[in-house]
Amino acid sequence: MSHRNLEKSKDSGSESERDARILKQGRKLFIREFEKQLNQLQSLQESFQTEPVREKLQQCYRIAHTVKGSAPVFGYVRIGKLAEDLVRTWEWTQNLDGQSNEPLLATNPVQESIERTVGLLHELQMELDIGVTEIQMDEQQDTAGVSMLRSLKSRILLVDDDDALRSYLTRRLQLDDCVVDEAADVESAKRLLREHTYDLVTLDLMMHPQSGYELFEFLKEDPTLKWLPLIVLSGRDDLSDKVRCFHLGADDYVTKPFQYEELAARIYGLLKRTKNFEQLAFRDPLTGVFNRRYFDLQIGLELQRIERYPAPISLVFIDIDSFKKVNDTYGHHVGDLVLQGLAHLLQVNLRSTDLLARFGGEEFVIALPNTTVDQGLGIMQDILEKVRQNPVAQNEGQTFSITFSAGVAEWQVGMMIPEWVDKADDAMYQAKQQGKNRIVRADLEDEGAQFTKLVAHAHAQLHKKKLLIVDDDAILRAILISQLEHLPISITQASDGEQAWNVLNEQAFDACILDGVLPRLDGFTLLEKIKSDSDSRLKDLKVLMLSGKKKESDVAKGIQLGADDYMTKPFSLVELEARMKALMKLE
Repeated sequence: MSHRNLEKSKDSGSESERDARILKQGRKLFIREFEKQLNQLQSLQESFQTEPVREKLQQCYRIAHTVKGSAPVFGYVRIGKLAEDLVRTWEWTQNLDGQSNEPLLATNPVQESIERTVGLLHELQMELDIGVTEIQMDEQQDTAGVSMLRSLKSRILLVDDDDALRSYLTRRLQLDDCVVDEAADVESAKRLLREHTYDLVTLDLMMHPQSGYELFEFLKEDPTLKWLPLIVLSGRDDLSDKVRCFHLGADDYVTKPFQYEELAARIYGLLKRTKNFEQLAFRDPLTGVFNRRYFDLQIGLELQRIERYPAPISLVFIDIDSFKKVNDTYGHHVGDLVLQGLAHLLQVNLRSTDLLARFGGEEFVIALPNTTVDQGLGIMQDILEKVRQNPVAQNEGQTFSITFSAGVAEWQVGMMIPEWVDKADDAMYQAKQQGKNRIVRADLEDEGAQFTKLVAHAHAQLHKKKLLIVDDDAILRAILISQLEHLPISITQASDGEQAWNVLNEQAFDACILDGVLPRLDGFTLLEKIKSDSDSRLKDLKVLMLSGKKKESDVAKGIQLGADDYMTKPFSLVELEARMKALMKLE
């Protein structure tokens, strides 16, 4: 995998963490807002008994509609369904004509709707109580450290043939932010261990048809799994079983029945200790050269030294040519031998002051102190020639020869390390494009080019595209802003249709996320005004309708009125971001 792809993978991981954090914050904010909305609904319900006027009935509908659209976004599906029942209960109020607040006629189904609402509000209150309790427990755990396991974000394999216990542990561990896979037998566990990388395994001893002891042998024989932390969960409180498991390599032994909190604490302690050991390990276990962690630490120290005692330093980024073909043709075992062979050849041909590290996959980096880019080219050209002439690996009498592509970049004052690595990586990519099996020098920017880049960046900041978010749900607006604020755009928000119309007449926007049901000026009416207005600022405005109305007629109405896209609540935040990127041409 190239450095570029590794960075994309990292970005994907950080985006996932950001999304999870935003959702967690959103759930708390939603419950707080929902409590206010429920109080409003109960207050309106009481007023209906004496004065069921049109405005208040329609306000009840709007609140229910907002909850219906927002609740499922934050995972509160039950609240969303109850709110949907409440929306249907008061749907008839949307067909009332006129602006009068006079009491409604006896022909309107007011009493029937009120009676239905009493039961729905009672159920919604129970759901609120559950939601508040969950958040309180979550906050207590965070502050009291009851379950620190969630801070490690671990992947765990549960091996147990007890379906009920396995399901329970899976749910509890997932609440602690663990990724959990399950296996009901030894063979399924072996398959999962081959397919995925785990931080820890829990193992039941008494399983059918094979006992848990069978898995001990499998783990011990595989060099990539022999150090994997293992906790035995057993129904037998037998001393000989415990001693045997520890001799076979178990890290802990927990007797059933057990309290989850104790198991979580044991898992945390074991994982924390393992991760601490990993932090101390700066060698790549396969090749024996330094790993990326050590490189990141050491290169920073090297640049600090250069700032005190100026001297040239160059960076080499190496990628083995056609390495995937080696793995696919001869297997990963041969691929590992090739990596080891190249690492050894590089080591014996570099100076003691040079820093060699495996960057990931088939990629290596070399820092060459006191070396200009031209000198670095010469050093790497000599090494490449030796690689061409000599096999780097041998397996069962067959030798394996390779070539590599490399880019060399010299550090410049003021250059950040990621930028420096990218320059060497880009040069390596050019070597690949030019036919592989070669070394390419990274072109250094002159002062004029650097100034041009700074001006372009400043120009881009001044001309960011603008987005207007129009929704009466303050929590949903906050979530949308959190999801989209990392994009190169500026965001403005409005809470009702009239406010949005005023904002649109004051400044130009590139796009608008528009809720279908709004106070003061309905979303569909606002859309019609936008698309029929002759103002040049509104002519190119892209509108994404975001509505809880799912009927085909509502979707068709939005499209007919000129919406450029239409999404119904609940919706995927990731999908919404992708659609906004497309509408605003950000990719």
